[in-house]
Amino acid sequence: MNTLQRHRALSRIWASDSGWKRWFTTVNHTDLGRMFLAVAVLFFIIGGILAMLIRAQLASPRSAFIGPEHYNQIFTMHGTIMMFLFAIPLFEGLAVYLLPKLLGTRDLAFPRLTAFGFWCYVFGGSMMIFSLLAGMAPDSGWFMYPPLSSTIAAQGINSDFWLIGITFVEISAISAAVEICVTILRYRAVGMSLSRMPIFAWYALVTAVMILTGFPPLILGSILLELERAFDMPFFQVAAGGDALLWQHLFWLFGHPEVYIIFLPAAGAISTILPVMARTRLMGYGWIVAAAVSLGVLSFGLWVHHMFTTGIPHMGLAFFSAASTLVAVPTAVQLFAWIGTLWQGRPDMRLPMLWLLAFFATFVIGGLTGVMVAIVPFDWQAHDTYFIVAHLHYVLVGGFVFPMLAALYYWLPHFVGRKTYFNLGNTAFWLVFTGFHGTFLLLHWAGLLGMRRRIDSYAPGQGWELINLFASVSSFVMAIGFALVLIDVVVNAAVAVRGSRDPWHAGTLEWAMPTPPAPYNFASIPTVASRDPLYDTPDLPVRIARGEGYLGDCARERRETLCVDVATGAPRHITVFPGNTALPALMSAVTGLFFLGMLVKAYWLVPLSALGVICCAMVWVWSLSPKQAEGALHAGHGLALTTAAEVADPPGWWGSLFLLLADGTFFGSLLFGYAFLWTIAPNWPPPAYVEAGLWPLLCLGAGAVLTLAGARVATLSGSALEATGLLALGAGATLILARAPDPTAHAYDATIWVLMGYALVHVLIALLMTGVLSMRRLASHPAVTTTGAARIVRLWSDYAVAVALITFAAAALPGVLA
Repeated sequence: MNTLQRHRALSRIWASDSGWKRWFTTVNHTDLGRMFLAVAVLFFIIGGILAMLIRAQLASPRSAFIGPEHYNQIFTMHGTIMMFLFAIPLFEGLAVYLLPKLLGTRDLAFPRLTAFGFWCYVFGGSMMIFSLLAGMAPDSGWFMYPPLSSTIAAQGINSDFWLIGITFVEISAISAAVEICVTILRYRAVGMSLSRMPIFAWYALVTAVMILTGFPPLILGSILLELERAFDMPFFQVAAGGDALLWQHLFWLFGHPEVYIIFLPAAGAISTILPVMARTRLMGYGWIVAAAVSLGVLSFGLWVHHMFTTGIPHMGLAFFSAASTLVAVPTAVQLFAWIGTLWQGRPDMRLPMLWLLAFFATFVIGGLTGVMVAIVPFDWQAHDTYFIVAHLHYVLVGGFVFPMLAALYYWLPHFVGRKTYFNLGNTAFWLVFTGFHGTFLLLHWAGLLGMRRRIDSYAPGQGWELINLFASVSSFVMAIGFALVLIDVVVNAAVAVRGSRDPWHAGTLEWAMPTPPAPYNFASIPTVASRDPLYDTPDLPVRIARGEGYLGDCARERRETLCVDVATGAPRHITVFPGNTALPALMSAVTGLFFLGMLVKAYWLVPLSALGVICCAMVWVWSLSPKQAEGALHAGHGLALTTAAEVADPPGWWGSLFLLLADGTFFGSLLFGYAFLWTIAPNWPPPAYVEAGLWPLLCLGAGAVLTLAGARVATLSGSALEATGLLALGAGATLILARAPDPTAHAYDATIWVLMGYALVHVLIALLMTGVLSMRRLASHPAVTTTGAARIVRLWSDYAVAVALITFAAAALPGVLA
C-alpha cells in the first residue's frame, strides 16, 4: 500500500458523516474540538456585548441607560458566561483538538464521551442564554450568594436557571477532564515517556485533575441550593440550622482553583509557543512541570482569602494569607523560565510573540495586585471594591485571553492550512492592548477611592466620574480590537493562500501531518526519542506518511490506535474506537430533559428522563462490548498485541478511576458541609435527631460483606451475591430515610436525606453495572472480554460499599456521641 492509498483508506475509515448529519453524529476529536472552540467564541461575543452594556451604564453618574433589575441580570450573566461558558470550554476545545496531535495518537480515549460533553455544553449554555433573552436571567451575581439567591430574596426562577444550567454545563467539564486524563496517560506515541511529553500535555493533565477535584464542591453547592429553593430543605437558613457561609465555602473551594484552572492551560500554550518564537528550546522543563503541579496543589488551600471579611478567626486569616502569598513562588518559577528562554533565544517579533509580550506586561501587574489582596489589612480595605474587579480582569484577561490569542494565531495555520496574509491582526493587537489597560488600570484607582463593585449607578462628586468615563471609552476601543481579531481570522481562513506544513519550524508532533489535518491524524503511530521529535528527526513526517510506524496497515478496516504504558510509553494493546453515532447527542438531550423538568417544576419529567438516561447508557455500554476474543493482532514492527477489551485494565477502568476521583471529591465536600454545619450552626443536631437504629446497621454489615465477597468472585454466582449485598445496602439506607423526620424542618434532617440519597444512587449504579455484566455473561461473551469489565464493576461496587459505610456512620454518630 503506497502513501496515497493509505491516506484514502484511512480517510474512508475515520471520516465523519456527510451533510448536516455530521454535526450530530461525529465523534472525531478534530470536528468536536473545532465545534467546542466555535461555540466558546460565540459565548465570548455575547459576554463581551454584556460587558459593553455594563460600561455604558457606568460611564456617567446616575445613568438611566439600564434599570437596576436588568443591570443585575446583565452583570450576573457577564460573569457567568465568561467564567463557565467561555474560559473552561475554550480550554476544553483546544485540548480536544490538539492533544491527540501533540501526543502522536489518532483520537481521544473516549470519542463518544467527548461528543456527549459537547452537547451537554451546548444545551446547558443555550438554557442560560434563553433565560437572558426571556428576561428571566439570574440576577444575584455570578457568585450566587444566599440569601440573595435563595427564595428569601429571589422568588422567581431566575436563580434556578443559574443553578440548574451551570450544573448541566459542568457535566461537560467533568467529561472532558476524564477524557484528557486518560488520553494523556495511555494514548501517546511509542517511546513518549512522561519525561518526553509535550509541556502542554503536562499542563492539560494538571488542569484536568484540578477540574475533577475543583468542580464537585460547586456542583454540590448548586444542588443543595436548588433543593432548598425547590423543596424547602434549609441548608443555608440560619433559623433552621443552616448557614449562608456554607455556600461561600463550597463556592470558593471551586472558585479559587478555577483561577488556576483558567491560567494553567494558557501557561501551557505559552510554554509551547514561546520557545518556537524565540527559536530555541524551553528552559527548565522539569522546573516548569514541578511549578505547574505545585500550583495545582496550592490552589486548593487558598479559598478562604475570598472570605477574609466574614469573621474568620485570626489563626485562619494568618494561615490563608501565608498560603496566598506562597502561591507566587511557583508562578515566579514559570515566569523566570520563560524569561530565560527568551534570553537564550532570538525572539521573532511576529503576532503570537506580541500577544505573549502583552501577557508578560499584564499578568505581572495582576499577580502583584493579587499578592496585595492576600495581605489581610489591605484586603479589608479593598474588598468588594473595583480594585478587586481590576485585579480579576488583569489576571483572567492578561493571564488567559492574551495567551489564547497567541495560541489562536500560532495554530491557525494548522486549523485552516493557510498562512496569514492580511495584517489586520497587528492593528487589532494594539487596540485590544491599549483599550484593556485604559479600561482596568484606572479602575484600581477607582477602587482605592472607594467605588464599590456590583453597583448599577453612583452619585456624582466622589471623584469617580472621569475615571469611569475614560474606562468606558477604552472598553469600546478594546471591543473594536476584538472584533478586528475575529474579522482577521475569518478573512485569513477563507481567502488566504495555502501555507507550508510547518510555518513556524516547530518541533512538536502536531506539525508532522498535512494541514488542515486528516480525520485520522497520523497514517501510522510514530516512535519518538525526545521532547522535540521534529528537531531531532526531520524526516519523521515522511516516515509516518509511508506507514513506517505502528498500525500503518488498515487491513482490519476499523478505527485503531495504540494504548501505551503510563510511564515509559511502550506499546501495550490496541484500542478499537467506535464509529459515528447520534447516541451522545440523544443522551445529552435526554439529560437536558432531566434538568429542564427540575427547572420548570415538571417533576413527573424527572424520573422519566432519568430512566431515559439509564436506557441510553445501557445501549451505549452494550454497543461497545466485544462479542468475541480476537487474541494477538499484528500492530507493526513484528509486534503482536491484544485489544483493549481483552486486558485487565482497559481504558474504561482508567476512566472510572478518574470519574470516581470527582465523585469522591463531591462526597468529601458533602461531609465537609455536614461537619461545618455541625461545628458552626446553632442547635446542631436538633434534640429530635435521627438515630440509625439496629436494623439499618445490621443491613449495613450484611450488605458490606456480601458485596465485597461477590465483587471478587469472577462467576455469575458472584455477580448475584454482589447484587444481593448491594440490595441489602439499599435497604439499610431506605430504613434510615423511613425513620427520618421531615427534611424541611431542620438542616440536619435535610443533610441526612442527602447523604442517604447519595448512598442509594451509588448502590443503584453498582446494581445496574452488575446487571449488565451478568447479561454479558449470559450472552456467552467469553471470560477474556469480561475481565476488564468485572474490574470496573468491582471498582464501583467497592466505592458504593465505602460510601454506605461512611454515610451510615455519619448518620449514627450523633446517637453514639449522645
